[in-house]
Amino acid sequence: MDAIVLQILNGLDKGSAYALIALGLTLIFGTLGVVNFAHGALFMLGAFCTVTLSRILTLSHEVVDPTRKDFLGNPLKVDVPYIYDWFGESTGAAIIDWAVPLSILFAIPIMIGIGVLMERGLIKHFYKRPHADQILVTFGLAIVLQEIIKYYFGANQIPAPAPQAFVGSLDFGALVGFEPGAIIYPYWRIVYFCFAMLLVGAVFAFLQFTTFGMVVRAGMADRETVGLLGINIDRRFTVMFGIAAAVAGLAGVMYTPINSPNYHMGMDFLVISFVVVVVGGMGSLPGAVLAGFVLGILESFASMRQVIELLPGVNQVVIYLAAIVILLTRPRGLLGRRGVMED
Repeated sequence: MDAIVLQILNGLDKGSAYALIALGLTLIFGTLGVVNFAHGALFMLGAFCTVTLSRILTLSHEVVDPTRKDFLGNPLKVDVPYIYDWFGESTGAAIIDWAVPLSILFAIPIMIGIGVLMERGLIKHFYKRPHADQILVTFGLAIVLQEIIKYYFGANQIPAPAPQAFVGSLDFGALVGFEPGAIIYPYWRIVYFCFAMLLVGAVFAFLQFTTFGMVVRAGMADRETVGLLGINIDRRFTVMFGIAAAVAGLAGVMYTPINSPNYHMGMDFLVISFVVVVVGGMGSLPGAVLAGFVLGILESFASMRQVIELLPGVNQVVIYLAAIVILLTRPRGLLGRRGVMED
């Protein structure tokens, strides 16, 4: 039983990333009808927002430390971050330590700006083009963004550690009645799951309870009628593209302590995220979230040592096998709507 609980926790961790990326993909498809293959790159850009802020916070200058000597007895020169000069050593060290959570505030305006720029500069020219054209141009954009990141940050992974307060693991088993030490789970993975739930809840609340969100949902159902009412629905959809980019970016920001950022991490999640969207149902926001967690848990169980010994390599294909079974039994996906992409 403890092994089952542990795999469910691992699945919720992976499913959180899948659900957030798929949620942004579905927002874009549901509002603009665009199949955005550059969405994985937005996840990657969010992760590199964390890297960028960490480098900014650790910019330093040399000072002479009279308390430290070299082997000749001369005072040593040490690098002191500028942030120590501005806020003091203890506060500055705390700010650097909390670089990952602070990157949320740094990434939101950047990712919204990137999303709006993508939509206005490129995507809007492909609204009425076939989905194949949309896939080609957005996939090409993803490769360009990937190569830009590779050029400026290099090809190697860049560590982005979690704050010291969340380093280590929780004895989850003791909390739920198992023997102490039976289920040990990292603190930051729990934080990531809670963050994903808050972000998903915020998106749904925005669409459900704000006037802006209600208009957007009406536009998703009948764009032409909303436009005839004198509402500039295109402008609102542009904002939604920016919000979808921010959701993907924030998913990448908080994922950096789990998987160190690298230039190809967006591509690693891209194909799986599209499978999640299709399994959940094209255009269905609840379906995208549900499918993300279901497939994440399924992949986690397929990665167990006992399963791999019985069926080698099944963990690499289990998501696609599950997608085949689900789509054969429910062609529109788990929560898909009639008429979406059935022309």
